[in-house]
Amino acid sequence: MPPLNQDAFHAALDALRAALSFGAPADAVLSRYFRENPKLGSQNRAFIAEAVFGVLRQKFVLDRICGSDNSPRRMLLAWLIRGGRNLREFEPIVSREDERAFLASVKAFKLETLTLAERAELPEWVASELQASGMSDEAVLALGQSLAQPAPLDLRVNTQKMKREAVQRELAALGLTASETPYSPFGLRLEGRPAVNKHTLFNEGAIEVQDEGSQLLGLLVAPKRGEMVADFCAGAGGKTLLLGMLMASSGRLYAFDVSEKRLANLKPRLARSGLSNVQPQRIESENDARVKRLAGKLDRVLVDAPCSGLGTLRRNPDLKFRQSAQSVDELNVKQAAILASASRLVKPGGRLVYATCSILPRENQGIVEAFLASHPDFELLPAHTVLAEQRVALNTGDYLQLSPQAQGCDGFFAAVLQRKPRTASAPTEDGTAA
Repeated sequence: MPPLNQDAFHAALDALRAALSFGAPADAVLSRYFRENPKLGSQNRAFIAEAVFGVLRQKFVLDRICGSDNSPRRMLLAWLIRGGRNLREFEPIVSREDERAFLASVKAFKLETLTLAERAELPEWVASELQASGMSDEAVLALGQSLAQPAPLDLRVNTQKMKREAVQRELAALGLTASETPYSPFGLRLEGRPAVNKHTLFNEGAIEVQDEGSQLLGLLVAPKRGEMVADFCAGAGGKTLLLGMLMASSGRLYAFDVSEKRLANLKPRLARSGLSNVQPQRIESENDARVKRLAGKLDRVLVDAPCSGLGTLRRNPDLKFRQSAQSVDELNVKQAAILASASRLVKPGGRLVYATCSILPRENQGIVEAFLASHPDFELLPAHTVLAEQRVALNTGDYLQLSPQAQGCDGFFAAVLQRKPRTASAPTEDGTAA
């Protein structure tokens, strides 16, 4: 642990003040801060990013520790002490007697005085919803604390260009240690957080940054060569590129999204990937005419629905302060509408995968169960059976449910739905088919 640097401390404090306004995502705040302060060295930039994200991850505990004076400065000081810093290290930064006393009090703070939600670093409403769904206090605590840890850096190997073993060897030659992900057959997990976007492997499309959980969603869709497939909420296209790879760049893969900006971010990634079967299309809504024209024609459809994102708190800790029970109510309406609309594209015998990066049952099982109740022509396929067909030994039950403490990846949910094949019509009285 390097010694405390006064300049780095004050720079981190400036960035933290901006992040705690919650006017923009924390990563966007940091990007802007670094652009406005280009003379910061790499070591200081790393400290600033770690400090801002560290405070956000522990903010519920830090709020209690700081009490009525939960200013950004006090929170940053408390975070540093909790991280194992020695009181002597603060001498260049702290001169006031009250602040020295505060630092001593942080070390003496009793975590037993915290509520379950605070210890889990989750909003009270989130912890309450998880408990109401049947999750034990111990499970809520384990989930919350695992989401409050930094995430590893996962890569997906583009097997259209290179084998995983070859990428692993090239990374090792660059001094980077990468281990195979436990479940995804094309995933690698890097030690540390190197800037992989500066490496030739990235620029030539041999690797993409993608959490292992996200990679498993593509294996649930399991598209085949020559099929017609849609990524219904494609965004910047990480899962689209995975589906295109699994299709060996054959067939037709639609990348639908309502955002022109998000689809624009897909273009350079698509160019690097070498895929030729992807058709990005902006749509006005889930009821766009271009969607309706494909009704009943697609083999597989992925709905990576807009959601609270609470399963990605390791990477986006500010989301727990920017979402609310009311905002999730609004998302539930969108999720149900999008799933119902996307289902119209699926042909008889075709597959529909509904997924979120949320940990909340009402964004997950609740949406799927309501859909199945109103769409008797669809049935649930057990996720573990589908994964076994892809030679992935992972069983979380009928649904895919991933979490950092159990599988080491972001919190994901997915359900595999199949449109029931058409059955032959019953014969009429004259013996012909009806």
